[in-house]
Amino acid sequence: MWFKNLRIYRLSPDWVCSAQELEEALSKHSFTPGSSQEPLSLGWVSPRENNALVHEVNGQYLIALRAEKKLLPTTVINQVAREKARDIEEQQGYKPGRKQMKEIKEQVIVDLMPRAFAVSRDTRVWIDTRNHWLAIDAAATAKSDEVLGLLAKSIEPFPVQPLYTEQSPAAAMTSWLVDEEQLANFTVDQDTELRSTGDSGAAVRYVKQSADIAEVRKHVEAGKQCTRLAMTWADRISFVLTDALDVKRVAPLDILTEKQDVTAVNDDEIFDADMTLMTSELAKMISDLVEVLGGERK
Repeated sequence: MWFKNLRIYRLSPDWVCSAQELEEALSKHSFTPGSSQEPLSLGWVSPRENNALVHEVNGQYLIALRAEKKLLPTTVINQVAREKARDIEEQQGYKPGRKQMKEIKEQVIVDLMPRAFAVSRDTRVWIDTRNHWLAIDAAATAKSDEVLGLLAKSIEPFPVQPLYTEQSPAAAMTSWLVDEEQLANFTVDQDTELRSTGDSGAAVRYVKQSADIAEVRKHVEAGKQCTRLAMTWADRISFVLTDALDVKRVAPLDILTEKQDVTAVNDDEIFDADMTLMTSELAKMISDLVEVLGGERK
């Protein structure tokens, strides 16, 4: 149930939408498998495989976007295109030029697309109507962009806004490495990445070991900033914060896993109990994280 990644956005404070209203809005763009010529199909699916597009527990919504992509390897396209080019060369007496080769490849893609393998993946989205957060369980920008793009088509007016903090994550993480006492309710863990702010792209990584403060100071003086930092919140959740304010490798710690509801008797009750625990803890963690970053910048 737990999200592994968090790409965090702000919901408009005046946005009010019941689960039923959201269900109706999403249903206009529910997922249907693409045609034989569509390389990518996007649509909303049930996050619980029960035909409901919105799963709601205590004002917390869970939705899911399905992306179906046709896999057509470039090597196969190039191989078939070369064979067609040889046939055309024999017919016209000279090799196809650059423009003609481009047209040949485009036709090959059209011809091969019906035989391409279709691979689907689901991206989950958590909507917190009480604290006005929206979080996407995606590590890559492209996946979150897919979600935001279809949300914009599904909901009018679009209620999602970027989250900005007064302090940039890179500047804040760099100072935390030198002075961890600034971190209320957080601790710095072992994985760290410092990267040059110049054109060199030089980077230093500490993997499964703590960064030495004296070394960090030297790297900062040389023009590097912290771009990834492993952290723990309140001894409850571990994660990695990036300079883009993305939260990766989210993992509940023992103190939370031990709190799981043992009275749940079926899969639905277990899922709802886990969702309640996850959303309540992550909402508190996000709020504390924004606070140590100087609060929200409007």
